[in-house]
Amino acid sequence: PHLSKLDQISNISRPCDVPDTGLLCDILWSDPDPTHTGWGENDRGVSFTFGPDVVVEFLNRHELDLVVRAHQVVEDGYEFFAKRELVT
Repeated sequence: PHLSKLDQISNISRPCDVPDTGLLCDILWSDPDPTHTGWGENDRGVSFTFGPDVVVEFLNRHELDLVVRAHQVVEDGYEFFAKRELVT
């Protein structure tokens, strides 16, 4: 929920430690949740979960076609979410 402009990602100083809250934490640890809309609490105890509506809003706002995530192991090696607009 902390990302309003894609430039914010470029402005993250690297290398760095991942904080417990904030933009970098959310980019790395937020998870899709098909049972909810909007943002919710994450069972990991860090960051948030997000519903398909968040993906659609993000893609529309930033004129993108797909979100690609890579920090979570899924059964078949990849998994789609939000009508194939996000892939893990």
